[in-house]
Amino acid sequence: MSLVYKVINSIIKGITFVVTFSSSRNRAIYASNPNNCRGRRIPQPSASERSPFQRDKDRIIHSSAFRRLKGKTQVFVAHEGDHYRTRLTHSLEVAQIARSIARVLGLDEDLAECLALAHDMGHPPFGHSGEHALQACMENYGGFDHNAQTLRIVETLEGRYAAFDGLNLTWETLEGIAKHNGPLIKSKADVKKLPWALRHLENWEALELETYAGPEAQVAALADDIAYNNHDIDDGLRAGLFRVEEICEVSIIGRTFDAVKKRYPNTSEDRMIHEAVRDLIGFMVSDVLEESRTRLTAFNPQSADDIRNLDRPVIDFSDKFRAEEGALRKFLYENMYNHYKVNRMMGQGTRIVEELFSLFIKDPDILPTELRKQCDGPETKHTARVICDYIAGMTDMFAMAEHKKLFSVMGYL
Repeated sequence: MSLVYKVINSIIKGITFVVTFSSSRNRAIYASNPNNCRGRRIPQPSASERSPFQRDKDRIIHSSAFRRLKGKTQVFVAHEGDHYRTRLTHSLEVAQIARSIARVLGLDEDLAECLALAHDMGHPPFGHSGEHALQACMENYGGFDHNAQTLRIVETLEGRYAAFDGLNLTWETLEGIAKHNGPLIKSKADVKKLPWALRHLENWEALELETYAGPEAQVAALADDIAYNNHDIDDGLRAGLFRVEEICEVSIIGRTFDAVKKRYPNTSEDRMIHEAVRDLIGFMVSDVLEESRTRLTAFNPQSADDIRNLDRPVIDFSDKFRAEEGALRKFLYENMYNHYKVNRMMGQGTRIVEELFSLFIKDPDILPTELRKQCDGPETKHTARVICDYIAGMTDMFAMAEHKKLFSVMGYL
């Protein structure tokens, strides 16, 4: 069936459903408007009680891929402790920040929250090490990209609905997932640069990959940056990978902790850390709002499409903050992401992904029955993609259990 996006006022069984969604808050002229939604791959009647973007958000929350995020690593492997962030808790924090920014700027809060909740659904187990391992395994079979995998999940792999594969999300949500970090190509001539999973979506050209995403997707991308910068500080301190005195050498962090100490001179270190992280989030959100208002005033967009067609994002940090953020990211890379304790955990995850893939691609008959039926023999591109989807969907604990089952019994451990 061709991917034809139609307006949400669909005619089904001879009945025309026309629903107008309004908000008690003022909607900016450049916000994505659910009343002008570009529709879904499979036309469906509108729900009188929910806007199309609300329905998208609900479908994502009820998906199995979203639930599995609770068992996927952010930085620390899931079994290392209950207090560290997982992909799920990270996504919830991103959604909260995105909704807050969207509300202040008069954007569609539901769409911003929806994109924030969906943005990490394609991540494999074991964080970035699992992703790099899967990319290496798939190098000769079409490659792997976690963002494109998210699109593959919501368009194809989720099998919940009788009328269609995937979640049948709106054009605006699919577009936001695809390019919330910016344009994917400079022109249609750059098609070969696109990830395999994206190029194999039906009528992917309709997502206009050479332009920026709408404003709500840009908000979700910035909310992601704000969330992971701050929770990585919190998790790194909690895990003892670095001390408060060390990270305070980063100017933006040092100023924040000094301000907290002046306000609460007798508080415990745990509470001081929490207050400092709260202040940092507030500072970063304020910087985004101030810079974005400046750009919106300068560009004067009259629609979400005007924002898409600009040559730069309108939702962004200031240049001054970007410079300070660089020092923070450098510190976290050197003292957290590249810490030997994290490297050990990630090294184990890398080996598990590589060994599972190597075993399955050579002998797909040992895959679960439903997956085995989908394969067309060992070491083919089609079989590799089935295996890639299987491994990418695993939680940390399931991948470890599957590895133990397949290797320890055979004497490899």
